[in-house]
Amino acid sequence: MSTIGHLINGQLINPDGRTAAVFNPATGEVQRHVALASTLTVREAIEAADAAFPAWRDTPPVKRARIMFRFKELLESNAQQICTLIGQEHGKISHDAAGELQRGIENVEYACGAPELLKGEHSRNVGPNIDSWSEFQSLGVVAGVTPFNFPVMVPLWMVPMALVCGNCFILKPSERTPSATLFIAQLLHEAGLPPGVLNVVNGDKEAVDALLFDPRIQAVSFVGSTPIAEYIYRTASAQGKRCQALGGAKNHAIVMPDADLDNAVNSLLGAAFGSSGERCMALSVAVAVGDAVADALVGKLAEAMQGLKFGAHDEASNDFGPVITAEHRSKVVGYIDSAEMQGARIVVDGRSPRVAGYENGFFVGATLIDGVTANMQSYRAEIFGPVLQIIRVKTMDEAMQLINNHEYGNGTCIYTRDGEAARYFSDRIQVGMVGINIPLPVPVASHSFGGWKRSLFGDLHAYGPDGVRFYTRRKTITQRWPSANVREGAEFSMPTLK
Repeated sequence: MSTIGHLINGQLINPDGRTAAVFNPATGEVQRHVALASTLTVREAIEAADAAFPAWRDTPPVKRARIMFRFKELLESNAQQICTLIGQEHGKISHDAAGELQRGIENVEYACGAPELLKGEHSRNVGPNIDSWSEFQSLGVVAGVTPFNFPVMVPLWMVPMALVCGNCFILKPSERTPSATLFIAQLLHEAGLPPGVLNVVNGDKEAVDALLFDPRIQAVSFVGSTPIAEYIYRTASAQGKRCQALGGAKNHAIVMPDADLDNAVNSLLGAAFGSSGERCMALSVAVAVGDAVADALVGKLAEAMQGLKFGAHDEASNDFGPVITAEHRSKVVGYIDSAEMQGARIVVDGRSPRVAGYENGFFVGATLIDGVTANMQSYRAEIFGPVLQIIRVKTMDEAMQLINNHEYGNGTCIYTRDGEAARYFSDRIQVGMVGINIPLPVPVASHSFGGWKRSLFGDLHAYGPDGVRFYTRRKTITQRWPSANVREGAEFSMPTLK
């Protein structure tokens, strides 16, 4: 059985030491192992990046962009293999994996604009014969820690932008889904990336802590659960590092009385159950305004859910696949159990699914729960599984208050035909990403991704314009060339332009 190693200084290495099992979640079987980097291995990667940085920093942005253009072409020509690797280790259905890859490629395309994105700002004659300008300079060696659920897209949120900004990168992917991430890193080297500029170290907390405490790491990006996001942010910040740490979510959809229910139901199905609900932007709560809307919504959802199909990643007719591990399956089922024990009604029960030929897979069927209240454990927590909960309220303001009171503020949406209601909602909701009749309002690559409250630790969002700001430092230069024939006296007051 093969063992997945690390990519350091352009070479694949597989040192002896600790390993972890990598499962096929559809079968429940171990399909390979992954090496878990020691602190010494992480330091080796940092040394390679640190040595590569001066030459990469001085490489013109247009040359960095050309590598990204070639990288984009390689991602597209190797799409099938990438999607297969995602499916084998995550369980994501092939069409969903293709969507993940495409959203990642869009971030590569944005990074190809490096010569434009990194242009500074120039002002002539801000004072007598004085010019001033700003430059956007690279940080040095930076790191990213990425989650299991998007082993390609999330690294592509970070790596291309960090690299075109002139930084060197240490990537620590999830040990649950390492193969696709390592493969795209190899494609970057095939595209012409110099050795040491990007290094991949697989591992667990030991590897993460090695990155957090090494003084050569200037900035850390993270996507994952809120408890770990908070730990990474506090630890990195205490070490003087720049940090953006994206955490968990509890995304609500308000369904208004005037909503197009048929379209809303179709949207909710995909947003709640796509990727087995293992998305930080999954819609896990539908807030129905009025019992009439709630009754109709529950009825239509329950009927539509009977036609959902789940199974292995390579059967394109499946709607979604398994969850990531047996432990996570038990956790998801436990939240469904707790909702039932606290008085909610299980309308569609996915706790005991049957998938012919995959009896040992980590499957949870699509689940619909009605009568959920804000004090229930299943409502407060991020379930991260194919579970949709219904909360009934009387007014739109009550629905919005429910959302604003939640500790998470990642994504939300409203289904309505009323433009005034939509504007009122988008202006006053305390959530970072908002959809109007759009269930997954994930920003395109030219905007930035990030939530509010305990869904994001740090000041800057991921990718897009904020990505440029995160991976660069602004330096402002003010310059004057005095005339050889003019001698000025000493000035002791604050310089001003009068």
